[in-house]
Amino acid sequence: MPQKSSLKNSYAAFGVSLSLPGGYMSANTEKKSVIALGFFDGVHRGHAELIITAKRRAKELNAKAAVLSFDVSPEAVISGHSVPLLSSVNTRVDLVKRFFGIEEVIIYHFDKKTMETPWQDFINSLIVNYAAAHLVIGHDFHCGYKGEGNPQRISDYCSKIGIGCDIIPKFALDGITVSSTYIRELIASGDIERANYFLGHPFVFAGTVRDGRKVGRKLGAPTINLDGDDESLVLPARGVYATKVQLEGGEKLAVTNIGVRPTFGDSEKLTVETYILDFDGDLYGKYIRIEFFKFLRGEVKFSSAEELKEQIAKDIEATRAVLID
Repeated sequence: MPQKSSLKNSYAAFGVSLSLPGGYMSANTEKKSVIALGFFDGVHRGHAELIITAKRRAKELNAKAAVLSFDVSPEAVISGHSVPLLSSVNTRVDLVKRFFGIEEVIIYHFDKKTMETPWQDFINSLIVNYAAAHLVIGHDFHCGYKGEGNPQRISDYCSKIGIGCDIIPKFALDGITVSSTYIRELIASGDIERANYFLGHPFVFAGTVRDGRKVGRKLGAPTINLDGDDESLVLPARGVYATKVQLEGGEKLAVTNIGVRPTFGDSEKLTVETYILDFDGDLYGKYIRIEFFKFLRGEVKFSSAEELKEQIAKDIEATRAVLID
C-alpha cells in the first residue's frame, strides 16, 4: 500500500487532505460506495450493465451505489476537437436516476489537468472523496496520463490496496457492440426506433422553452421551441417525429419537427419545434424533456400555409396511431 505521506501530495491536486490514520477513509461521506465509472453518454444498454452490477455489489457490501460521469467529453479534451453527444449533463443525471434509481451521480470535472493526472491518483481520489470500496468499469475504460490506467491495471491496483473491481465485458445486440458512437450515427440518420433499441429507452432531448415566431399558433397548432443544454448535442435527422413531452403534471403526446421551417423561408439554423397534443398552457422558461419514438416523415417545403396546416393534422393522427396502444 502506498505510504500516506506520498498520498498527501497526490491528493493535493484534488483539493483533498489525508490525515486519518486508519487508511483510505473519506472525510466527506459516512457510507462506503460502489462506483460505476464512465462517461455514460446516452446511458445505453451497455452502460446499464455497469450500473446494474454496481447496484448488486452495493447490496452485497451494504454500501451505496453511485455513478461517476465527467462534465465534458474526455475525448474532446484529449483530441482538442468537438465531439457530438447524445446527452447533456442534466440528461445523463436524469436518466441514471429515473431508470436505475441511483441517487448519487458524481459529475467529475475533466480538463487538461485531469488528463495529465497519474491514473493511480485518480483512483485514490475516489477512495478519499467518495469512500469507494468497489469500482465497476467497462472493458474499454481508461484513465490518467495517456490513458495508462487500463482495466487490468486498475483491477490489479484495486486488489493491491484492498478494494474490489469488476470489469464488464462488451455488450452486444444483434452482433453489434452497443456504443454511444453507433447510437449517435443512428440518431443522426433519423433511425430513432433502432437507436431506442440500443439505448434501452427513448432518445431524449431536453432544454428550456424559449420564445419563438409563433407561426404554429397562427396555424392553430401552437408549438414550443427549445434551447438545448449544449450546442454539441446530436440532433435527429431533419423531419417530423412522434414524441412525448414530460411535464410536471405528467406526459403528453407530441409532434416534433427538426428542421429549418422551409415553408416560411427561415434561416439554415436547425430548430426543435414541438406541438403538444391536448395541451393549453404557458411553458416559456420551463425546462422540459422530449422523448423521441418514431420518424414520421421528412422535412417538406409546402406551397402554402394551408397545405402545411393540413399536413400537421395528418402528423397528429399519425402520432396518435403510433403512441396510443
